[in-house]
Amino acid sequence: MFRIKKLDIFIAKQFGLLFVATFFICQFVLMMQFLWRYIDDLIGKGLTMDVLGQFFWYMALMLVPQAFPLAILLSSLITYGNLGESSELTAIKAAGISLLQSMRSLIIIVLLVTGVSVYFQEKIGPDANKNLAQLLVSMKQKSPELEIPEGVFYDGIPNANLYVQKKDINTGMLYGMMIFRQTGSYDDQAIILADSGMLQSTAEKKHLLLTLWSGEWFENMKQQELGGAAEVPYRRETFAHKQVLLDFDGEFNLADASIVSGSAKGKSSRQILHDLDSIRHTNDSVGRQFYEEGRRYSFMQPTISREDSIRLAMEEQKALPDLDSIYQSLEKETQREVTKNAARQAQMAASDVMMKADYAKFLHRQERLHVLEVIGKFTLALSCIIFFFIGAPLGAIIRKGGLGVPVIISVIVFIVYYIFDNSGYRMARDDNWTVWFGRSIATAVLAPMAVFFTYKANNDSAVFNIDAYRLLLRRMFGLRQKRNIMGKEVIISDPDYAADAQSLAAINTEIDQYSSEHRLLRWPNPLKVFFRPGDDRQIIDISERLETVIDDLANTRDKQMLHLLNQYPVLATHAHTRPFRRRWLNALVGIVLPVGLFFYFRMLRFRLRLYKDLKTVEKTSQNIIDRTTELMQNT
Repeated sequence: MFRIKKLDIFIAKQFGLLFVATFFICQFVLMMQFLWRYIDDLIGKGLTMDVLGQFFWYMALMLVPQAFPLAILLSSLITYGNLGESSELTAIKAAGISLLQSMRSLIIIVLLVTGVSVYFQEKIGPDANKNLAQLLVSMKQKSPELEIPEGVFYDGIPNANLYVQKKDINTGMLYGMMIFRQTGSYDDQAIILADSGMLQSTAEKKHLLLTLWSGEWFENMKQQELGGAAEVPYRRETFAHKQVLLDFDGEFNLADASIVSGSAKGKSSRQILHDLDSIRHTNDSVGRQFYEEGRRYSFMQPTISREDSIRLAMEEQKALPDLDSIYQSLEKETQREVTKNAARQAQMAASDVMMKADYAKFLHRQERLHVLEVIGKFTLALSCIIFFFIGAPLGAIIRKGGLGVPVIISVIVFIVYYIFDNSGYRMARDDNWTVWFGRSIATAVLAPMAVFFTYKANNDSAVFNIDAYRLLLRRMFGLRQKRNIMGKEVIISDPDYAADAQSLAAINTEIDQYSSEHRLLRWPNPLKVFFRPGDDRQIIDISERLETVIDDLANTRDKQMLHLLNQYPVLATHAHTRPFRRRWLNALVGIVLPVGLFFYFRMLRFRLRLYKDLKTVEKTSQNIIDRTTELMQNT
């Protein structure tokens, strides 16, 4: 039976206060990052405070689900980091309470936050996204003189298209201008070319004053029907300076909501799933229509196989007259006309196919965006749980509180999540990856990390023990430490020099026998290395006996003897026979060829090192035997 204990309340209070604080910090950081993307749409537009207030309000509501995971990660890291740093976590474990048991109140809180995240994304987020997108479109339409881009036609001004080759941001001057103006019917059209100009709003904010220098004005006058052909007379005017008044309401007006109603971000999961049926039905209908229209560009028949269609096309070809001979019989001028006509028709067909392909790609992109959005709602909520099971165990392992180390680790984890999530989203959106794979790759990468850290922290494993990793690297690359035997200040019993000398002589004899039998300088059989078990018991026995003699001789008071003992190498007793001690791991490494080659040559290196070490042991043992003889004679 679950009962609330004082420990649960204590940890929940610490986590709750930190979560509230870190949530507002994360919300502020995300809002600043989002604001930086649209800063150009806000500055210099003369927006009122109520419009800016709506912008920040909708932006804050939209970013709440994204701030939840980062706030949970940071607050859980700090909470358990503080508990570990103040030894409270040690006291909790000493009382027989495991790490997972101490987390149970926080797990309930995180599940509630996950539910709130789902609610925000289903009920509040879509409306906030829709209203924010509507505000952004309206902001871009206000003060268009600040929005005119270089090198493309701008249609933000009603009844006019404006092209600017270059603009000066400091002075507001526009260079290389082309204006296409249409205020009514086809009769009332004008094309204006100017070397430079300036676009400004009038004082009443109801018009735009376009001032032009050094240009030409082409304008249609009226339409007349002559002989069934439409001929429109026009007038041409060259000017050095001219001003044009364009109708434009400069006040802030909300754009039509239908502009952003089709966006997947402005829909709940139920609406997306409902609209997906219509989108897929439309895509299938358009695809079938394009297929039927494309049949005229192919000899393929839809009801027969490819081989039969090719055979029928060849029979039809034989039944037709010889087209080459007919073409050769034509006059040169007619041949050119026929060739131009065929090229024109082929170009029109290619353009038609490309246009349809782009349109079909756009339709399928809309379908993928809807699927990505509905999957993203649940993966974002699930990330709250994953981030908690990363942050809390890491805090228990690192045992550092405050805003130093936890902030650094949180930023690293969030960057990893953001890179995978953003890359997966873009790849799936562009149809390079499947939708499910691209949208869930970040969750698939971080979920094993959460399981690993939770397991290690619950079992008190030293994940971030630098000495353990240093030892692992030493073992992997064959590095070793030298002996460092120091003279003892207090010696209880002196070494038995006679017995030790006799043991060293026996060890030297065994080493000679071992070297002649094993032949360490030869290449071993790979099958014996990777697929046959067994340790080198003889070299293990030699090493154990040698270490026993060294431990006894370390009690000596003779400095020369200590110096000779430090010349003994530390023997590697397993690496020269096989890479690992587990049989299945050796077989797996042997099957994977590149990895197997690495460990095979690593084993050869250890065999060569063992050969040199045994020679060093023999030489050092003989020197120690001579020194023990001198010490025994002196005593």
